[in-house]
Amino acid sequence: MYNFIPYGKQWIDDTDKRAVLSVLESDYLTQGPAIEQFENAIKELTSAKYCVAVSNATQGLHIAVAALELFKSDYTIESITTPMTFVATANCLITNGLVPVFADIDSRTYNISPNEIEKKITAKTKLIIPVDFAGQAVDIDSIKHIADNHSLYIIEDAAHAIGSFYADGKPIGCCHKSDMTVFSFHPVKTITSGEGGAITTNNEILYKRLLKLRTIGITKDEKELNKNPGPWYYEMQFLSGNNRMTDIQAALGRSQLTKLDSFKKRRREIVNKYNDTFRDNPNLIIPYEENGLDTCFHLYVLQIDFEKIGKTRKQVMEELKQKGIGTQVHYIPVNSQPYYENKYGKYNAINFPNTESYYNKCLSIPLFPMMSDENIENVCKNIISVTEGLK
Repeated sequence: MYNFIPYGKQWIDDTDKRAVLSVLESDYLTQGPAIEQFENAIKELTSAKYCVAVSNATQGLHIAVAALELFKSDYTIESITTPMTFVATANCLITNGLVPVFADIDSRTYNISPNEIEKKITAKTKLIIPVDFAGQAVDIDSIKHIADNHSLYIIEDAAHAIGSFYADGKPIGCCHKSDMTVFSFHPVKTITSGEGGAITTNNEILYKRLLKLRTIGITKDEKELNKNPGPWYYEMQFLSGNNRMTDIQAALGRSQLTKLDSFKKRRREIVNKYNDTFRDNPNLIIPYEENGLDTCFHLYVLQIDFEKIGKTRKQVMEELKQKGIGTQVHYIPVNSQPYYENKYGKYNAINFPNTESYYNKCLSIPLFPMMSDENIENVCKNIISVTEGLK
């Protein structure tokens, strides 16, 4: 559809193209210098000591959990996470032999509730994976306090949140209160490397494990080898897959990072316009932002009272699509997915009222820097028109 406005879209310019072309014309398409350059740029942005670029955030989460070495063959180790996330956040627990346990979200921020985390902790709990939903920082202070009291690890799923800051002014990804943080660079995210992700940490032991887990569990580092018969020698010390990022992706990601501030500024302008337009609409609830946070919004999620307006979410989405406006639902609660219902039914038997209430009303509307002022006005006008209710 010509002039269709999707809910999210990358912005690739000539500098990005030249960065990728420079790699294509170089000696390395993968495992070359662009990887370290991208990792260094992320370390500079986040102030983290270490960074490991990976093929995507899904695999980043998987090897981050693997690096903690919590695996037990009888699946007795539990980890707490939110049901309001993409399935990868919970899947990485199962693929590492852990049991996912869900804790309800805060009704205002849509982030996992620290109070609900506390309720779900047992003697089997070893890990918490909070998600910075839509780009807004979780209550990391409260989560860290809980983790310290119970000797738990924290892996922060910041797939939405590059460029965002905590209330104390520190950037998400600095790992000042988490063991590791995982970013995503999918095309709908704030910056993109095509597919791709990165893990930051301040722990050297975890960093060295991540390097091996990224590359099929293999190391060539002479300091890490058990023996060293010659320059050809390498050792597989972990069971893992190929989770490497290519230099092509890294070059694009590094170029995109130089535009992060301008992307964030434009996203904030769009968010402010939406907030001003929808704030007093009785049929809509705009996103809540905690005081003191500096959020780079990846998503703009409205809550719509579909019952009040006399339309289903499907009807609203279809009407907006006919007007050239794309929307999406973020997310279907993970605990309601058939796999999780069938395999972990006992964990899903507990009601998640805030998650259910949010899911029944949520709708993500277009938010990406390439949107023109005309696009924004068009979205605002049609959201109001479609949600004003049946006459």
